[in-house]
Amino acid sequence: MTPLSLVLALLLAGVLLAWLRRERRWVKRWESVAKAIGLRARDAEQLPAVAAGLVLARQQAEQLAEQRQVFETLLDEISQGLVLVDEHLRVRYANQTLKTMLHRLESRPGRALIEEVRDHQIADLVQEALTERRHTTRRIQILPSAVGAGTDLGGRHFFIEAAPLPAASGGGAWLMIQDVTEAAMTEQIRRDFVANASHELRTPLTIINGYIEMMQHDAALPPALIQRSLDVMAKHGSRIARIIEDMLTLSRFEDSGSALNTEPFSLRACAEEAAARLTPMIESRAVRLEFDFPATGDILVGDGFYWDQVFSNLIENSIKENARPGLVIRVSGTWEADHCVIQVSDNGIGIPAHDLPFVFKRFYRGDKHHSSQVKGTGLGLSIVKRAVEAHGGTIELTSTPGSQTLFTMRVPLQHTNA
Repeated sequence: MTPLSLVLALLLAGVLLAWLRRERRWVKRWESVAKAIGLRARDAEQLPAVAAGLVLARQQAEQLAEQRQVFETLLDEISQGLVLVDEHLRVRYANQTLKTMLHRLESRPGRALIEEVRDHQIADLVQEALTERRHTTRRIQILPSAVGAGTDLGGRHFFIEAAPLPAASGGGAWLMIQDVTEAAMTEQIRRDFVANASHELRTPLTIINGYIEMMQHDAALPPALIQRSLDVMAKHGSRIARIIEDMLTLSRFEDSGSALNTEPFSLRACAEEAAARLTPMIESRAVRLEFDFPATGDILVGDGFYWDQVFSNLIENSIKENARPGLVIRVSGTWEADHCVIQVSDNGIGIPAHDLPFVFKRFYRGDKHHSSQVKGTGLGLSIVKRAVEAHGGTIELTSTPGSQTLFTMRVPLQHTNA
């Protein structure tokens, strides 16, 4: 044996001896602990293995708790409400989204599902999924009478789905709830628009075709009747052209690649020109128009065509919505250091509070009690909002029924949209 080998052998023997001594010390400690608590020597020999098992179990429990926390954090971030229930429809878990969606401050495990969601349609769907052992979906609307005071759940639309959980996961079922109110309202507005636009286009077309047919079958019509027929056809032809032009204007705003033709122009002159084109309507209703702009410095850098659309739609909309005499429409503008404030107001019937959140939506027509008398497709205010926003501005609407309706627009003075 070489000297190096001998040295290594001695070192290995020393390490082994030290390890054996340490093990003996640990065994003696375990034996003393076992004797202190009244265990037999044979049981004491098993204590190190039991302790190691407990340490391992604790580590595994901590890992599971950490994984559960991460998993629940991820579930709290999804946009759908998620609930896990047992076979008796008691809540095992609910994510934060559900609590926010249903205005719950907290969710206690073990509580009945119906107490959490407060709507039998949802609980019935989960029960159906459990009973029939299949994935089930349904679209529901929560009725105002089904919710308590102080919440805005009444009338909201939800898409819900539920499915049973496997026995390996503890049984029960999972429930997913998604708020689809916005999509439901958009779909309803779209259907209303199709019906309104079809009616608005069909009526003038029918009138025009009727006059054309009359003139084709009777060439000896009196000149006065022919002229009156032509005037009526021209009026309804203009009506059709206006509807189509509104649709095209809104479509151009929807096209993000469409640029504004910006240049300095007088905002007062733009408003007065828009009002001048509405002179026949203004005079027939005896409407008084007031303009309040600075004598000089009423210049805005923007697209004059779209501001013409803004003033035309706001003034025309005010006249159409207020049939009673004595209407006063006021258009004003004030210039600050970096922005201008443009206001259009009237002293008419106002806008009901329940319509205010929706008046700028495409195709929305409020106040259904007089919608048959007020002509339009509900595009005007949507065009106004998109035109102001395209210039980097904002628009606000306030209204006091029976007293005033006020549109306030704030626009940066140096904003350009290339």
